Amino acid sequence: MLPRSGDVLHVTRAASVQFLRPIMFRVIRVLDWPTYDGWLWLDGYELNATGDAVNRRSIFVQQAGLEQRQAAPAPRPHTAPAPRQHVVRTGRRPIVRTPVRVG
Repeated sequence: MLPRSGDVLHVTRAASVQFLRPIMFRVIRVLDWPTYDGWLWLDGYELNATGDAVNRRSIFVQQAGLEQRQAAPAPRPHTAPAPRQHVVRTGRRPIVRTPVRVG
């Protein structure tokens, strides 16, 4: 599973030895930095017990050791605004602009 932006991951020692104490991590993006096969650089936020972001981090982890806890919401379909329709109005008086005296 390749993480996506918005995924919440449980990162443990299975992902990297640096995570002796597991963390919850919300992914911002997968960085395209060169790595060893099966390893990833992830940019995101470490989360506290209530799910609030407490620390922004870039972490180097094994893809196989990541546990997905919450998938990112499905992307919303792009909706373009409806094209404006030209409305022809008749029977209106034209605006007459005249100079205004100042002072």
